[in-house]
Amino acid sequence: MDQKISTNTLLVTTAVAASLISIGATLGVQTLLQREKRKQLEEEVEEQTRGNRSATSSPPAEVELNEFGIPIVKADAAKKPLFDTASSAGGNAGGYDEELIAEQLARNRAFLGEAGLAKVRNTFVVIVGAGGVGSWAATMLVRSGVRKIKIIDFDQVTLSSLNRHATATLEDVGTPKVVAMKKFLEKVAPWCEIEPVVALWDQRKPGFDSLLLDSDGSKPDWVIDAIDNIDTKVDLLAYCYKELKVQVISAMGAGCKSDPTRVNISDISLSLEDPLARATRRKLKQKGVVTGIPVVFSTEKPSPEKANLLPISDEVVKESVEDIDQLAVLEDFRVRILPVLGPLPAIFGLTIATHILTMTGGYPGVTDTTQGGYSLAGKRRNKLYDYALQSLAGQFARLRWQKQTVPVDLNDVGYLVEEIFRGKSAISGDSNRLCLTLWTKPEGEVAVMDNLVVLTKAEQKIHEDRILLGGESHEAVYSAETIEVVNKRLAEQRYYSQYR
Repeated sequence: MDQKISTNTLLVTTAVAASLISIGATLGVQTLLQREKRKQLEEEVEEQTRGNRSATSSPPAEVELNEFGIPIVKADAAKKPLFDTASSAGGNAGGYDEELIAEQLARNRAFLGEAGLAKVRNTFVVIVGAGGVGSWAATMLVRSGVRKIKIIDFDQVTLSSLNRHATATLEDVGTPKVVAMKKFLEKVAPWCEIEPVVALWDQRKPGFDSLLLDSDGSKPDWVIDAIDNIDTKVDLLAYCYKELKVQVISAMGAGCKSDPTRVNISDISLSLEDPLARATRRKLKQKGVVTGIPVVFSTEKPSPEKANLLPISDEVVKESVEDIDQLAVLEDFRVRILPVLGPLPAIFGLTIATHILTMTGGYPGVTDTTQGGYSLAGKRRNKLYDYALQSLAGQFARLRWQKQTVPVDLNDVGYLVEEIFRGKSAISGDSNRLCLTLWTKPEGEVAVMDNLVVLTKAEQKIHEDRILLGGESHEAVYSAETIEVVNKRLAEQRYYSQYR
């Protein structure tokens, strides 16, 4: 038995040794082959270097190393460009290889499908406003393969605009924004026709209509409104919708905003909690436009702790409004500086580009007929809001206030539930079966929005029985912490109401 174990051990040891010797021999051969190949390459390089020296009589250039000792590769001025702009082969403007274009747009094709991408490739978009919103929208449309974009803006690149602009660099400061964008974007997609127009779109000036047309007089497929002046914005939207009759999409206020989760896209008639959207709706209604224009907006609320318009000092104001107006870049344009966090205009612009691409490419699910054709999925829980509204109407009936009008509509209920009470009961923090209730019994039986609180169905009944009908005090029913929370929420509502 011991002899057999010793023999087995010897055999295993011998096998392991043989394996190690084999591995070592293999590595040795590979090393010799690599050295031989390296030597051969070095001889070829040396021979080529001697040939170059004899042809040029100049000494070889020294190799410049970076901080890590790696040679710095300098651009070869004579390097052949990826796209031959002088060629006419390929069947498209500039003569670019369609196979290369197809490879660059491969992910878009996989997403939109062959037919969808073909529609995008045949799209002409006009962008009015080349700032933070317009530059990002233009950049992604070009990267996605649109046929042509026309960018209209009168302004120049400034240092302060570099925090949000998609394409401008330090060397572009002082040059027109549209020119800087063309210079950058044609390096990204040289097959896309980019037409920069250094001009202010103004309906009061001759030729305003031709600015929105292609060189052959044809209409664009889309017009993007990225203007920050309310009157010009409304003029452009109304003209595109009523007279030019093209698809137009508008960006509302991205200034003083910081919450990307509050950015929405909807029909102008369904825009919520945005002062610029509210003013735009009112002015469009005066021009006979109530619906039919998609807009990107933010429902984020302003507050004293957040950024606001920078004030104008007394020295600048002086004594008359005329002195302030003279500080504007152009007549009727804003004077004060609007605080802007760079990513928010970018998100607005990217949202616009995404909407145009999906709508043009026929991508499913981007519209919702119950929301005016533009989805607010995940932001408007209409069934919940309707239930809460009906619960309030039922409370009015139980209190025998049949003649008293419920002071809120469905939009107001969504605002109260989501924005003021954070989608939860003010008492328990529960988010199921939410209802609205009057917090106190109004004097003179006048119901106001500032007196509405979100509770669960069970909590509404207790509140109604003990306080509204029973006459007990809030202190007798609720804790001091609960009363403090409710008072804080109602104070928020009173503050926010000035912006609605």
